[in-house]
Amino acid sequence: MLPLLLIVVAIAMSSESFEPLLLGAAGVGLFATMLVWLFSPVLLVGALAFTLVRRGRRRESLRRGGAPGTAPLPGRPAAAPRPDLVWAHAQRRFHGLRGEYAAYECDAMQVLRLPALADVSVASTARFVDAFAEAQALETDAYPGGTHAPQFVAAVDRAERAWRAAHDAAERIRLSGLSPAERSTVERVIKLLTTARDSDSDAERLTAYARARSELAKLDKAGVVHVPIPARTALDEAARGALPA
Repeated sequence: MLPLLLIVVAIAMSSESFEPLLLGAAGVGLFATMLVWLFSPVLLVGALAFTLVRRGRRRESLRRGGAPGTAPLPGRPAAAPRPDLVWAHAQRRFHGLRGEYAAYECDAMQVLRLPALADVSVASTARFVDAFAEAQALETDAYPGGTHAPQFVAAVDRAERAWRAAHDAAERIRLSGLSPAERSTVERVIKLLTTARDSDSDAERLTAYARARSELAKLDKAGVVHVPIPARTALDEAARGALPA
């Protein structure tokens, strides 16, 4: 607006009708002053908003790893876990795995429902048995230190993975590898064990246990289902417990 005002003033001074043009120049100056006063707050607010947005974007860029073209600051490396605590955690995991495996081997009902988990001719079960034996051989009562501790931790990891794989495989197989007659016998033994466990009649429980043990012995002898020794022992103790006092 200033150049326009100067031009108007120059024309007014060179013109014969100086006063009207001078009044026009004054009007232009007044109009320009009003525009400045009116738009100054808008310009100020816009400049402030631009500055805040730009600062916020810069902070976000730094938080995500630095501004474009800059490398993020290296973080502080995490402290390595103490070897003795890692070993102790692995020992607790192994005790849990051993308890889970023992619970299966002591329960004839579980063995009959998942016979592949007790059959080392199944590849996944054989791998688990080997991995479990390796971890058990490396287990110690106290922290061994040296290279023995990490070997035990690695063996527990392998045993846990092998157990999950073997259990999943047994769930898929179930009784599919048996003939219809063998499957019928297994299902009959499961019913007998259920009756022996839930019946309120001493005579009925004794009869069910006796028939179940006889059928299981035949299945084990024929190689249809391998019944682990802990399962047979638990079944014998349950049958003796069913005898009337």
